[in-house]
Amino acid sequence: MILILCMFPSTAWVLDSADIEPDEAELKRGKAYIYEIKPERKTGKGYKLVYMVAAPIDVYWKFKTDFDNDFLLTNKYITDHRLIQNKADVAITENSYATNPRVRFKWQTRIHPESHHLDFLLLNPEECNQKFHYGTIQLEAAGDYTRVTQIAYFEFFGASLWVHYPWYGGMSYFLNYTASWEQQTIRRLIGNYQNTN
Repeated sequence: MILILCMFPSTAWVLDSADIEPDEAELKRGKAYIYEIKPERKTGKGYKLVYMVAAPIDVYWKFKTDFDNDFLLTNKYITDHRLIQNKADVAITENSYATNPRVRFKWQTRIHPESHHLDFLLLNPEECNQKFHYGTIQLEAAGDYTRVTQIAYFEFFGASLWVHYPWYGGMSYFLNYTASWEQQTIRRLIGNYQNTN
Protein backbone atom coordinates (compact mmCIF):
# COMPACT_ATOMS: atom_id res chain seq x y z
CA MET A 1 0.00 0.00 0.00
CA ILE A 2 2.83 2.43 0.81
CA LEU A 3 4.39 1.65 -2.57
CA ILE A 4 1.11 2.49 -4.31
CA LEU A 5 0.88 5.80 -2.44
CA CYS A 6 4.41 6.69 -3.49
CA MET A 7 3.74 5.78 -7.12
CA PHE A 8 0.59 7.91 -7.46
CA PRO A 9 0.88 10.84 -5.05
CA SER A 10 -0.78 13.33 -7.38
CA THR A 11 -3.94 11.24 -7.73
CA ALA A 12 -4.64 11.03 -4.01
CA TRP A 13 -6.90 13.54 -2.27
CA VAL A 14 -6.23 13.98 1.42
CA LEU A 15 -8.19 15.62 4.21
CA ASP A 16 -6.86 18.90 5.55
CA SER A 17 -5.46 18.96 9.07
CA ALA A 18 -7.94 20.26 11.65
CA ASP A 19 -5.49 22.98 12.74
CA ILE A 20 -5.16 24.48 9.21
CA GLU A 21 -7.32 27.56 8.79
CA PRO A 22 -8.48 28.13 5.19
CA ASP A 23 -6.34 30.72 3.41
CA GLU A 24 -8.52 33.35 1.68
CA ALA A 25 -6.17 33.75 -1.28
CA GLU A 26 -6.14 29.97 -1.82
CA LEU A 27 -9.94 29.87 -1.51
CA LYS A 28 -10.28 32.57 -4.17
CA ARG A 29 -7.99 30.55 -6.46
CA GLY A 30 -10.43 27.66 -6.17
CA LYS A 31 -8.98 25.49 -3.40
CA ALA A 32 -11.48 23.60 -1.26
CA TYR A 33 -10.60 22.71 2.33
CA ILE A 34 -12.03 19.44 3.62
CA TYR A 35 -11.92 18.38 7.26
CA GLU A 36 -13.15 15.27 9.01
CA ILE A 37 -15.09 16.39 12.07
CA LYS A 38 -16.40 14.57 15.10
CA PRO A 39 -19.99 13.38 14.65
CA GLU A 40 -22.73 14.86 16.81
CA ARG A 41 -24.08 11.38 17.56
CA LYS A 42 -22.35 8.34 19.03
CA THR A 43 -22.03 6.80 15.58
CA GLY A 44 -21.42 8.07 12.10
CA LYS A 45 -19.00 10.43 10.41
CA GLY A 46 -18.84 14.13 9.68
CA TYR A 47 -17.06 16.56 7.42
CA LYS A 48 -16.61 20.29 7.01
CA LEU A 49 -16.12 21.65 3.48
CA VAL A 50 -15.00 25.26 2.91
CA TYR A 51 -14.67 26.87 -0.52
CA MET A 52 -15.40 30.12 -2.36
CA VAL A 53 -17.37 30.95 -5.47
CA ALA A 54 -16.78 33.98 -7.69
CA ALA A 55 -20.18 35.59 -7.16
CA PRO A 56 -21.55 38.15 -4.68
CA ILE A 57 -23.59 36.62 -1.88
CA ASP A 58 -26.98 37.88 -3.09
CA VAL A 59 -26.41 36.41 -6.57
CA TYR A 60 -25.05 33.12 -5.26
CA TRP A 61 -27.94 32.84 -2.76
CA LYS A 62 -30.42 32.95 -5.66
CA PHE A 63 -28.43 30.23 -7.44
CA LYS A 64 -28.15 28.08 -4.32
CA THR A 65 -31.88 28.32 -3.57
CA ASP A 66 -32.99 27.67 -7.17
CA PHE A 67 -34.33 24.21 -6.42
CA ASP A 68 -36.38 23.92 -9.63
CA ASN A 69 -33.48 23.68 -12.06
CA ASP A 70 -31.88 21.38 -14.60
CA PHE A 71 -28.28 22.58 -14.19
CA LEU A 72 -27.73 19.98 -11.45
CA LEU A 73 -27.77 17.34 -14.20
CA THR A 74 -24.43 18.70 -15.45
CA ASN A 75 -22.89 17.30 -12.24
CA LYS A 76 -21.55 13.87 -13.21
CA TYR A 77 -22.78 12.36 -9.94
CA ILE A 78 -26.43 13.43 -10.34
CA THR A 79 -28.55 11.43 -12.79
CA ASP A 80 -31.98 12.83 -11.91
CA HIS A 81 -33.31 15.84 -10.01
CA ARG A 82 -36.77 17.21 -9.40
CA LEU A 83 -38.47 19.65 -7.07
CA ILE A 84 -41.31 18.01 -5.13
CA GLN A 85 -42.39 20.92 -2.96
CA ASN A 86 -41.35 24.51 -2.32
CA LYS A 87 -43.40 26.24 0.39
CA ALA A 88 -42.30 29.31 2.32
CA ASP A 89 -38.99 28.34 3.92
CA VAL A 90 -38.87 24.60 3.07
CA ALA A 91 -38.02 22.89 -0.21
CA ILE A 92 -38.20 19.14 -0.81
CA THR A 93 -36.24 17.72 -3.71
CA GLU A 94 -35.57 14.24 -5.03
CA ASN A 95 -32.25 13.19 -6.53
CA SER A 96 -30.78 10.03 -8.00
CA TYR A 97 -27.02 9.57 -8.09
CA ALA A 98 -24.70 7.77 -10.50
CA THR A 99 -23.42 5.52 -7.72
CA ASN A 100 -26.91 4.00 -7.29
CA PRO A 101 -29.33 5.44 -9.89
CA ARG A 102 -32.31 3.28 -8.84
CA VAL A 103 -32.46 4.86 -5.36
CA ARG A 104 -34.24 8.22 -4.94
CA PHE A 105 -32.90 10.47 -2.19
CA LYS A 106 -35.52 12.85 -0.78
CA TRP A 107 -33.93 15.96 0.70
CA GLN A 108 -35.62 18.59 2.85
CA THR A 109 -33.91 21.97 2.83
CA ARG A 110 -34.96 24.61 5.34
CA ILE A 111 -34.14 28.11 4.05
CA HIS A 112 -33.05 31.03 6.28
CA PRO A 113 -32.64 33.99 3.89
CA GLU A 114 -31.90 36.55 6.60
CA SER A 115 -28.72 34.68 7.57
CA HIS A 116 -27.93 33.02 4.21
CA HIS A 117 -28.18 29.65 5.92
CA LEU A 118 -29.58 26.28 4.78
CA ASP A 119 -30.34 23.18 6.84
CA PHE A 120 -30.62 19.93 4.90
CA LEU A 121 -31.99 16.54 5.97
CA LEU A 122 -32.34 13.22 4.17
CA LEU A 123 -36.01 12.30 4.67
CA ASN A 124 -35.79 8.65 3.58
CA PRO A 125 -32.47 7.34 4.95
CA GLU A 126 -33.62 3.71 5.24
CA GLU A 127 -34.56 3.58 1.54
CA CYS A 128 -31.09 4.96 0.77
CA ASN A 129 -29.28 2.40 2.97
CA GLN A 130 -28.33 5.06 5.48
CA LYS A 131 -29.08 5.58 9.16
CA PHE A 132 -29.06 9.38 8.92
CA HIS A 133 -27.69 12.22 6.82
CA TYR A 134 -28.12 15.91 7.64
CA GLY A 135 -26.18 19.15 7.83
CA THR A 136 -25.91 22.86 7.16
CA ILE A 137 -24.66 25.26 4.51
CA GLN A 138 -23.60 28.75 5.62
CA LEU A 139 -22.78 31.52 3.15
CA GLU A 140 -20.63 34.55 4.02
CA ALA A 141 -19.96 37.62 1.91
CA ALA A 142 -16.35 38.12 0.83
CA GLY A 143 -16.49 41.11 -1.52
CA ASP A 144 -17.25 39.85 -5.03
CA TYR A 145 -16.95 36.29 -3.71
CA THR A 146 -19.05 34.12 -1.41
CA ARG A 147 -17.47 31.82 1.14
CA VAL A 148 -19.35 28.54 1.56
CA THR A 149 -19.09 26.34 4.65
CA GLN A 150 -20.91 23.02 4.45
CA ILE A 151 -21.08 20.66 7.42
CA ALA A 152 -22.61 17.21 7.16
CA TYR A 153 -23.15 14.22 9.45
CA PHE A 154 -24.02 10.78 8.12
CA GLU A 155 -24.00 7.08 8.84
CA PHE A 156 -24.12 4.26 6.32
CA PHE A 157 -22.36 0.94 5.74
CA GLY A 158 -18.85 1.73 4.48
CA ALA A 159 -18.90 5.38 5.61
CA SER A 160 -15.53 5.10 7.33
CA LEU A 161 -13.93 3.65 4.20
CA TRP A 162 -15.51 6.35 2.03
CA VAL A 163 -14.26 9.14 4.33
CA HIS A 164 -10.66 7.89 4.31
CA TYR A 165 -10.34 6.52 0.76
CA PRO A 166 -7.92 8.98 -0.88
CA TRP A 167 -8.66 8.34 -4.57
CA TYR A 168 -11.49 8.50 -7.09
CA GLY A 169 -14.75 7.55 -5.40
CA GLY A 170 -13.71 8.64 -1.91
CA MET A 171 -15.13 11.55 0.06
CA SER A 172 -12.27 13.98 -0.67
CA TYR A 173 -12.49 13.36 -4.40
CA PHE A 174 -16.28 13.72 -4.35
CA LEU A 175 -16.26 16.96 -2.32
CA ASN A 176 -13.42 18.51 -4.36
CA TYR A 177 -15.28 17.68 -7.55
CA THR A 178 -18.53 19.10 -6.15
CA ALA A 179 -16.92 22.38 -5.08
CA SER A 180 -15.13 22.74 -8.43
CA TRP A 181 -18.31 21.91 -10.35
CA GLU A 182 -20.24 24.55 -8.39
CA GLN A 183 -17.53 27.18 -8.92
CA GLN A 184 -17.63 26.57 -12.68
CA THR A 185 -21.44 26.37 -12.86
CA ILE A 186 -22.13 29.66 -11.08
CA ARG A 187 -19.52 31.32 -13.29
CA ARG A 188 -21.35 29.99 -16.37
CA LEU A 189 -24.86 30.86 -15.13
CA ILE A 190 -24.21 34.03 -13.13
CA GLY A 191 -26.13 36.18 -15.61
CA ASN A 192 -29.32 34.23 -14.84
CA TYR A 193 -29.20 35.32 -11.19
CA GLN A 194 -28.10 38.95 -11.47
CA ASN A 195 -30.73 41.69 -11.17
CA THR A 196 -33.58 39.22 -10.61
CA ASN A 197 -36.14 39.29 -7.80
